[in-house]
Amino acid sequence: MKRKREGIFQMSSNETPRGPVDSSRVPRYAGPATFARLPRLDEVGGRADVAVVGVPFDSGVSYRPGARFGGNAIREASRLLRPYNPAQDASPFALAQVADGGDIAVNPFNINEAVETVEAAADDLLGSGARLMTLGGDHTIALPLLRSVAKKHGPVALLHFDAHLDTWDTYFGAEYTHGTPFRRAVEEGILDTSALSHVGTRGPLYGKQDLTDDEKMGFGIVTSADVYRRGADEVADQLRQRIGDRPLYISIDIDCLDPAHAPGTGTPEAGGMTSRELLEILRGLASCNLVSADVVEVAPAYDHAEITSVAASHTAYELTTIMSRQIAAARKDSEAK
Repeated sequence: MKRKREGIFQMSSNETPRGPVDSSRVPRYAGPATFARLPRLDEVGGRADVAVVGVPFDSGVSYRPGARFGGNAIREASRLLRPYNPAQDASPFALAQVADGGDIAVNPFNINEAVETVEAAADDLLGSGARLMTLGGDHTIALPLLRSVAKKHGPVALLHFDAHLDTWDTYFGAEYTHGTPFRRAVEEGILDTSALSHVGTRGPLYGKQDLTDDEKMGFGIVTSADVYRRGADEVADQLRQRIGDRPLYISIDIDCLDPAHAPGTGTPEAGGMTSRELLEILRGLASCNLVSADVVEVAPAYDHAEITSVAASHTAYELTTIMSRQIAAARKDSEAK
């Protein structure tokens, strides 16, 4: 029997989550490309602990378009993901019900309407008890997702992995673009400004004032050079200390990776992190209270041999594993009481 506890959907201990298609019976390249070959949300009764959803939207980009195709590219690359994650010693799809919720269909010609649509859809999914693993799409979508998460948890801590700050004010007078979501989020009071960090930033800025404005909003910065010099373990420890036990949202622009590891993105910058560094930092955050996450800005038209979508699929896998482990631990604690 499924039940809701304190607004969070959880399966009871006598239920077994429905997992991925058995690849020993059906080849990985066969069948529909849901994330990690998981069941669709409608195949598990419309309720899941973690819902993987796509947002095929890139009308907020300032350079290369194409991220509207990112979600499906990540799903295709995720066919090779296996059910046991040795790095976290967990089988995420056995610990919690993870399902592919399909795409949130948004208006590609009206950014304001698209933002409202994403927020409403996220409200519905979070209201059903799911945590969200969102596949973008451009970074504009982080704002409505954060709005929705904050309705449930209050202002959240944010880790923002990106080559860029994304705290600029406007582009061509537009307030909602992929370079402005976190300024809007701070202005709207939906972020815990004592626990905000950019990770992987680098490259030229419009001026030093960009950094000054960003610091005033409460962001700390760990550049890609910092990751290189300090190492993934030290960086993860620093981030854990900053976050504490606050509800955490992680937003990952795949361009936090160097173009050698993620060529298929809209605004590439030289000198980025390796995919190994990103994955190790995320694994170091496994004890944090991760309430939802996104991976955005995968533009497959510029990708080579699925390098970018493979990196993005593994990134989403680590994030999903963290959430599944936490859900299973919370269920165990609840049933022990």
